[in-house]
Amino acid sequence: MARQIPPLERLTVETAGALLTREVPVARPETTAGELRAMLSATRYEVVSHIAVCDESGVLLGIARIEDVLAAADGTAMASVMDADPPVVSTGMDQERVAWKAVQHGESALAVVDDAGVFRGIVPPARLLGVLLREHDEDLARVAGVLRQGSAARAATEESVELRLWHRLPWLFIGLLGALFAADIVGAFEERLKEEVLLAFFIPGIVYMADAVGTQTETLVIRGLSLGVGFRRVVLRELVTGALAGMLLGAAFFPLVWWRWGDAEVALAVSIALVGACSTATIVAMALPWAFNLLGRDPAYGSGPLATVAQDLLSIVIYFAVATAIVA
Repeated sequence: MARQIPPLERLTVETAGALLTREVPVARPETTAGELRAMLSATRYEVVSHIAVCDESGVLLGIARIEDVLAAADGTAMASVMDADPPVVSTGMDQERVAWKAVQHGESALAVVDDAGVFRGIVPPARLLGVLLREHDEDLARVAGVLRQGSAARAATEESVELRLWHRLPWLFIGLLGALFAADIVGAFEERLKEEVLLAFFIPGIVYMADAVGTQTETLVIRGLSLGVGFRRVVLRELVTGALAGMLLGAAFFPLVWWRWGDAEVALAVSIALVGACSTATIVAMALPWAFNLLGRDPAYGSGPLATVAQDLLSIVIYFAVATAIVA
């Protein structure tokens, strides 16, 4: 009437095989409803909402719902009560796909079979619900592009003012030191600026454009990390994108500066500096979030301030180096 479920092979975490329970009623197609009800009353199972109907070799033939078994006459065979084509999942199916399949088919539990169709167990309702809640939590965190786990993301957004300051101030102080260093760099070119004051007009614009390009790259990289996208999959495309963005911005800026201020050398220096600043900003914006992720730190806290100060310093250095080489 009932049979033993064969042992499971080694299972991967977050699969149907890891979610299932083997403590479920298993009957043969000729088992009657009366016999099955007697078996249920004599044995404690973890799940009784679904009864697996299998042949002698353990292959799943169908699933009988407990409400149908309770309503059937004593002599009714399970072959007449069961659903002969129930939704089933394999032991290696990802848990998210398992949960969504249950939702799509309107099932509160799902039968699990191996590649040969042998019945392995049932994924119970409580575990399906748990998977849906966890996956929903993670999806919200991924949309935010912050952390892999929703609980960690929620903790970061709900933490106290003291913790917020503790997590942010060290990086902001580093940025402050970078600002002082940037002032020293500009001061080192004081004589050059006295000779050509027009060069000073474009420092904020070059720094801003580099920061803007870097911020776009950094946002994409952090979002990709939260989704599990490998660094190698984005590095080449982002490098090319950053360089092309710098070239297009420089090409658009050159005639405007030349027309507005009438100095072709300064216009050329600004345009070339934009190409170099945007390209290096892309590199910095990719490298820092990746490094923070490798170290197990949240990229949202530290990579932004560090990337900003690094991009600003490099942009200023590139601009003055180009200007010194071009402007007479």
